[in-house]
Amino acid sequence: MSETPSAAQPAGPLADLKVVEMGSLIAGPFCGQILGDFGAEVIKIEDPRAGDPMRKWGRTLPQGLSPWWPVIARNKQSVTLNLRMPEGQALARALIAEADVLIENFRPGALEKWGLGYAALSALNPRLIMARISGFGQTGPERATAAFDGKLQAMSGIMSITGHPETGPTRAGFAVCDVLSGATAAFGVSSALFQRTHTGKGQLVDVSMLEATLAFLSGQVADYSVAGHRQQLSGNQAVSRRPSAGAAPVTPLGDGPTSGVGDIDGCGCGRAAGGWERTAEPPSDTAHSTPPAGRASRTTRVTRRSAFMTTRAA
Repeated sequence: MSETPSAAQPAGPLADLKVVEMGSLIAGPFCGQILGDFGAEVIKIEDPRAGDPMRKWGRTLPQGLSPWWPVIARNKQSVTLNLRMPEGQALARALIAEADVLIENFRPGALEKWGLGYAALSALNPRLIMARISGFGQTGPERATAAFDGKLQAMSGIMSITGHPETGPTRAGFAVCDVLSGATAAFGVSSALFQRTHTGKGQLVDVSMLEATLAFLSGQVADYSVAGHRQQLSGNQAVSRRPSAGAAPVTPLGDGPTSGVGDIDGCGCGRAAGGWERTAEPPSDTAHSTPPAGRASRTTRVTRRSAFMTTRAA
């Protein structure tokens, strides 16, 4: 699936990097996808019985093939190894002995049972950087607990701030915790690679999916832990408290699609139908001059702006 870089397509910054990916589904493979996008050689290990479940992922399978698979498996070369058998474990060690990075997202403890834990592999390859992605990290009371994206969306609080008050918490429309964790792991690997240039040694990158997601919610976490404010369901409204941010409602346009339209820093510029345009913003009122009053008047602004934009679109 990989292509040899040409003069027109120069090698990426990670071109000399060899990565072994043991992950499946989204979190681990998304990390490998990012590293591959930047030029790393990624060798993906799959179970010989069925391969990565992503091969069959999707509501529709054109010609029996998943449309998702070429995306998350791009820039990778796949091999099949049965890691539960001694022969497969030996072949995995041979690959890892020459690798710079190992990515895995098995449940904590699984690789140790197969003799492929970090202690054993770092003794084999001291320069190895091992990225381990799991629901709750490699240590702690929940380390062995299974975790999938929907569960982590609920535990992290994403669902409690997503949705409309009248319908209740809503799950995001994609595997947000998986991709955030994969991106976090890729950044951790990059940081470890840089540190290795100084120390000559590899290290363990332990990514908890729950903690990675909370890191992206740090503003909401600080808002509650420091100021005591708990963000509520806000539907399609902007969460900024600046009056100039507007309510950014999803507004129906004349040709059928919908578009979020908001005031950008009070300049009266709205984004609609894929481009920027100057809009004659409805008159502001003094209730927006302070944050509390601005929040209280948000519903009024949504109604006025939606009617305004609908009129313009028509």
